[in-house]
Amino acid sequence: MSNSPLIRALDRGGIAFLVILAIVGAAVTLANLMLPPTSPLHVPTYLVALLGKYVCYALLALSIDLIWGYCGILSLGHGAFFALGGYAMGMYLMRQIGTRGVYADPIRPDFMVFLNWPELPVYWYGFQHFPYALLMVLLVPGLLAFVFGWFAFRSRVTGVYLSIITQAMTFALMLGFFRNNFGFGGNNGLTDFKDILGFNVQAQGTRAGLFVASCVALGLGFLLCRTIVNSKFGLVLIAIRDAEARARFLGYRVEAYKLTVFTLSACMAGVAGALYVPQVGIINPSEFAPANSVEAVIWVAVGGRGTLVGAVVGAILVNYAKTVFTTGALAPYWLFMLGGLFVIVTLLLPRGIVGTIGDWTERWRKRETAAAAAAEPSPAE
Repeated sequence: MSNSPLIRALDRGGIAFLVILAIVGAAVTLANLMLPPTSPLHVPTYLVALLGKYVCYALLALSIDLIWGYCGILSLGHGAFFALGGYAMGMYLMRQIGTRGVYADPIRPDFMVFLNWPELPVYWYGFQHFPYALLMVLLVPGLLAFVFGWFAFRSRVTGVYLSIITQAMTFALMLGFFRNNFGFGGNNGLTDFKDILGFNVQAQGTRAGLFVASCVALGLGFLLCRTIVNSKFGLVLIAIRDAEARARFLGYRVEAYKLTVFTLSACMAGVAGALYVPQVGIINPSEFAPANSVEAVIWVAVGGRGTLVGAVVGAILVNYAKTVFTTGALAPYWLFMLGGLFVIVTLLLPRGIVGTIGDWTERWRKRETAAAAAAEPSPAE
């Protein structure tokens, strides 16, 4: 039982992360729901939604770290899977509006009525049911990743070529979703959501519930990733990252391992997008923008590639900085600051914040161990 990957995942670091996440999730929720607005400890509802967005970004970063940090697959198109999961949830939320829309059509969303769509497209069927929408949140990004990975990995496309192809994929999807005849709202996307599971999506309690759901999803995603990287499967992924040709020579089906972890990562990104949409209230084609995928990779690099915790830390820190610096006089210079941050981290902290702290801690422990061993008297004395 002690050799179980799940047990090994729950080491001191893993348990500490999950405990901190649980404390933060509970504290923010209680401070929002239980404390009066006049209390200095009250967390306003808009801040709960903002923190929930950060948590969704952290789950997206975690999915990228799983493939990049442990398998060497640098995807610059993971924003596509995030957006597809968001659109699947957005379609469910649009079907819940019913006659409360501007045109009061019980079936067709407002944008379809405005564009004179005669009937609801077939691919919108079933999205009035929440279980079906959840299935599509996982199935659509996962299927796209599986098909893309099947051709890319079987053709042994690696390195920068794979990164460019993933970016081309998300750019193509962005252009497609911008078209009005695609059936997803065109440039405006999907918005004006009313309910989720019968609860007002704008209500304070619903916002708090979505934040808690996001924290739970992040915790489960973290636990899943830790279990994978601590298993034999994870060891093979690391071997592929460090020496793919040697792993293939030893008889491992490298393409199968890559395809499996890439598909799983896409499903995680889809879940992050699905939780993101009801909290921000909109999903449009700009979420497919290649710059968003590049920015997500920067989160992982800043926090620490190949650490999992670092991906979460990087996503939260960088997005908090984005919130601060995109308001006021510094707003036009945010992208320059983000690029400069990436360059600085690459040159001075190549292992990211968490990875560098881990290195410093390990060196300190080794020095302490060596000093203790030198202080002990030898048996001859």
